[in-house]
Amino acid sequence: MKRSTTAHTARRGPAPGPRTSGQSFAARIAAATVTVALLITGCTAPQETAAPQPVATAQATTVPVPGTSIPVRPATPTAEAPKDPAPRFLAVDGTTISMPIVEVGVSPDGAMEIPEPFNEAGWYRFGPAPGAAAGTAVIAAHVDTTSDSAPFSQLKSLPPGTLVTVQREGAAPVTFRVTGVELMAKDAFDGPSIFRRDGPPELKLVTCGGRWLDEEQDYGDNVIVTAVPA
Repeated sequence: MKRSTTAHTARRGPAPGPRTSGQSFAARIAAATVTVALLITGCTAPQETAAPQPVATAQATTVPVPGTSIPVRPATPTAEAPKDPAPRFLAVDGTTISMPIVEVGVSPDGAMEIPEPFNEAGWYRFGPAPGAAAGTAVIAAHVDTTSDSAPFSQLKSLPPGTLVTVQREGAAPVTFRVTGVELMAKDAFDGPSIFRRDGPPELKLVTCGGRWLDEEQDYGDNVIVTAVPA
């Protein structure tokens, strides 16, 4: 099924020509706890594109048998830890960012899936959820369409102390406080620090930013907002 986006605010300056999701928001990262290289894609929401296909499979834990190279599964499977409530809605004080959150994974080409509608955000479901006791929850969205700005274009201007509220499924909302905003060059993207599963809990909001590079048909940087539990 095809979906289309609707422009709602004017871009500053001339709009770049049409580009595909593979050309935009393409910062290569290597998540410390994921065995595949990821891309975060989706600076520009296409005007009309097909819905992303879900991917990802879990591998069973195996152990080697002494004297042989053939791995076998343990007789007793390891119990899975209870899952944290999934995020369903995001609102940022002092902005027009008020948008639903959908769960996303990894596309066949190794990219973190980004919802195509410019007014939806995607939570990386293979990492911590907002409100988890440890690790970084990652939520990303488009910065613009092919002609207009999207809500996440406001991330670059968030002052420290801005409150971010995440509504969760079947649980109380959680609130975060912005501690900083940085521009991270895509050719120096620090994936392990973004897709972190241990350490203090944080929320990362990610989109594109910096200069538009005509030769690469992409933005030069990622805008990364860091927020901690309020």
